[in-house]
Amino acid sequence: MKDGITQAVRNAPTSLYDPSEEHDSCGVGFVASVKGERSNRVLHLGLTAVCHMVHRGAVDADAKTGDGSGILTQIPYKIFRREVTRLGHTLYNDSDLAIGSVFLPHDNAYAQARAKSVIEDVLTSRQLFQFGWREVPLHIGILGEKAQLTMPRIEQVLVGRPANMDDDEYERQLFLARNEIEKRAQLDNIRHFYINSFSHRVLVYKGLLTAVSLEKFYRDLSDPEYETAICLFHERYSTNTFPTWSLSQPFRFLAHNGEINTIRGNRNWMRARESELMADFWQQDIDLLKPIIQPGGSDSASLDNALEVLTMSGRDLLHAMTMLVPPAWRADELMSPEVKAFYEYQACFNEPWDGPAGLVFSNGLVAAACLDRNGLRPARYKLTEDGIFVLASEVGCVELDESEVIEKGRLAPGTMVAVDTQAGVLLRDTEIKERLAKRNPYIDWVKTNLLRLQEVAGRTIPEPANDLDLLGLSQRQVAFGYSSEELDMVFKPMARDGQEAIGSMGDDTPLAVLSLQPRLLYTYFSQLFAQVTNPPIDPIRERLVMSLATPMGWRRNLFGETPEHAKLVFSESPLLFPHELEALKTLSDPEHKAVTIQVCWSESDGPAGLEAAVNRISVEAEHAVDAGCRLVILSDQCVEHDKVAVPMLLAVGAVHHHLIRVGKRMKCSLIAETGEARDVHQIACLISYGASAACPYLAFETIRELLFRGELGEDATFEKAARKYRSAIEKGLLKIMSKMGISVIGSYRGAQIFEAIGLSSDLIDKCFAGTPSKVEGIGLAEIAIETLTRHQKAYAKALPEEGSAGVSLDDPGFYRFRRQGEGHAITPPVIKNFHTFVKSNKPEDYKAYADAIRAARPNALRDLLELAPSTRQAISLDEVEPIEEIRRRFTTAGMSLGALSPEAHECLAIAMNRIGGKSNSGEGGEDPERVHRRPNGDWPNSAI
Repeated sequence: MKDGITQAVRNAPTSLYDPSEEHDSCGVGFVASVKGERSNRVLHLGLTAVCHMVHRGAVDADAKTGDGSGILTQIPYKIFRREVTRLGHTLYNDSDLAIGSVFLPHDNAYAQARAKSVIEDVLTSRQLFQFGWREVPLHIGILGEKAQLTMPRIEQVLVGRPANMDDDEYERQLFLARNEIEKRAQLDNIRHFYINSFSHRVLVYKGLLTAVSLEKFYRDLSDPEYETAICLFHERYSTNTFPTWSLSQPFRFLAHNGEINTIRGNRNWMRARESELMADFWQQDIDLLKPIIQPGGSDSASLDNALEVLTMSGRDLLHAMTMLVPPAWRADELMSPEVKAFYEYQACFNEPWDGPAGLVFSNGLVAAACLDRNGLRPARYKLTEDGIFVLASEVGCVELDESEVIEKGRLAPGTMVAVDTQAGVLLRDTEIKERLAKRNPYIDWVKTNLLRLQEVAGRTIPEPANDLDLLGLSQRQVAFGYSSEELDMVFKPMARDGQEAIGSMGDDTPLAVLSLQPRLLYTYFSQLFAQVTNPPIDPIRERLVMSLATPMGWRRNLFGETPEHAKLVFSESPLLFPHELEALKTLSDPEHKAVTIQVCWSESDGPAGLEAAVNRISVEAEHAVDAGCRLVILSDQCVEHDKVAVPMLLAVGAVHHHLIRVGKRMKCSLIAETGEARDVHQIACLISYGASAACPYLAFETIRELLFRGELGEDATFEKAARKYRSAIEKGLLKIMSKMGISVIGSYRGAQIFEAIGLSSDLIDKCFAGTPSKVEGIGLAEIAIETLTRHQKAYAKALPEEGSAGVSLDDPGFYRFRRQGEGHAITPPVIKNFHTFVKSNKPEDYKAYADAIRAARPNALRDLLELAPSTRQAISLDEVEPIEEIRRRFTTAGMSLGALSPEAHECLAIAMNRIGGKSNSGEGGEDPERVHRRPNGDWPNSAI
């Protein structure tokens, strides 16, 4: 329900803001009675705790409108038994009562009536008895002005259980009813409609208010007869979202402090899984579950959707959460083999929802909490003698008699704790994981079914059997855009040293869409990085929590659990050596059947042939999947004189999204056999847009060439150089993932953690759906022309003779200035004129410097902007403040010493003190020695 879950009028993604990018950071926790005893004390402690989290939320300028606050509890039967009686009915069994808490459109009486009619019709059709409606008692005056303007009408529908229906089936029927209601409301275009909870176990009270206003706004929460054994609480801070009533938390199952970095990929993969979903008890209602992830929700709302559908489909609550947010188990030497096999089996289902996360969640029977694998959000707890368990983002959020506290601690990274109110036990992490690991013989399932590629292919890299064809190699290098400077400055260090070359920061060449040089499609994509409250990861020191493990094959029904779910091919790396790819192609098991699809088009078809080829490749991949192929290899080995290679990123993206659209994506993995991709960014693009693995065959052939020319050192061999090259790519992938705070390659795959610059919306929709692209640009026709230009240059009629050194590679100047090469912002004339101006301080020298900059072609989007003409009269310079006064307003950013360096930090302070401006010490203060002036008069002390 795109509009159905919004409570305020938010900007549509026609502006630079896109609701799909919403994240938030908050304070969370829960209070529970281990014994399962319902009491008003549990509610009171929960409300007290969330009030003490108010500093973790945000408040609007009116000092009353918060970013959101709320609680999730068990249904307070004493209160609602009274309401059932008031409505003229009798409640014989408390557990027969279900409550639907509904936000109705706030400013439209007709829409309110229509929404209630939809709810009543669906409940009647599903034979769910209706006791009636209840208007929730509210104190509206406590709200801020903005909260009142967008406040929905809040009502509750009281529902009764049909005869002969057990608890789990009753909860599923309520879940289906809610989904059907939401779909009907969407079809009827009922906007600003949202169901907070619809359950016979839990009830949610939340809103666009501060925690201290929560109890006063919802009068029910002040009722001494409000009794519960569980109380989840949440105080919201919207880091980059528009606060709304519906996006306040808790959601239907969980409350979340953090951000899901992989949210695009998680949503895409969940959409792809929908065609595979099967469960006996859903039967004809299975389509009501779709879409699993409701459009328009935040990252936390999407995670709640996933947890809910897994739990409703038969997964234990704790089991479901371990599937979605697993710990860093692969390198954990202390983890038992049974638990490790459990996690390896679960990895066959889905990718982790990765990112900083402190999660509390409950189904009304169990209340639990867990942390992400890196432990990037805090969670501390206390347990009292009388069985009260309190967990929160901070210690001390409620006052407990320390003499009664029998246990206190904190959650470690990737760990979980749970209170089972039915069994009356507190479950620690080890006990939870061991219980889950004993549910099935996961060790046997994994051992029998999971095929390990490196063991099948062999760990020794064989020397290539064919002779080195320098002419053919050079032609392919030119066709795929290789250059001499790239080989020297980028490729050679990877094959020689096992890591990327070290260079200066920044890129002063034009955006690909503004360049006059033919550029590869990868250059139109810019990597995203961690921002706001989202910390990056150190891929070197935190390597233990990161993984490049790559399962390939048919990812079966998410709701099932059979030995066949583990029938996958496992690779230790997403970058395959040529002999590993050959082993994949020849696997004998029909469950691992592979097909190779040639991604080329005939040169004689011209630019129009590219689009036809992309469509053909997508259809061929679909037919291959229908024929039982589980490994679809997209190969551009077909490139030759009259065959032009389709850009591999285009092919991967097109097939990936085509298979998603036709509901067949989970039946296969995509492997790129590519001559085009060779550096870290290019391989990362392929994986992020859906490839499970890539074999850059031309890169390995280029390593042979460098060995032949003696450019990799005297003791270099093909195996050593190939391993170093793969190691460099792997380190680079980990670095790119870590910049976004992503730990596992499975979560990065398909996540599309890029922004496109200069690609047309038609191209984005066809091949890279969901990628942010704020500026229009080239499409398939222009890409085809650039690809043909490179190809025709490589296979020109005037070819060198057979056996010669081959076609010479260009030196386009992408990495350093070349007079006839790519444009740069920093050119020799710019540097010369800048030095002259700085030394002379003459206006004419500044003009020469400015003219040198303006003489360059546009490099960035800002270079295309022009100042709007003004009708104002110019004023005399005598009326302008002197430069000394203007400089007094200059300040530097508040960067800490650790973020820069002592030298850079002091340099900024000295510079600002010289011109009369102000520098900022940032966090952590400064060395007391900086208070004193230097012998030359410079003062390194920061003014702020």
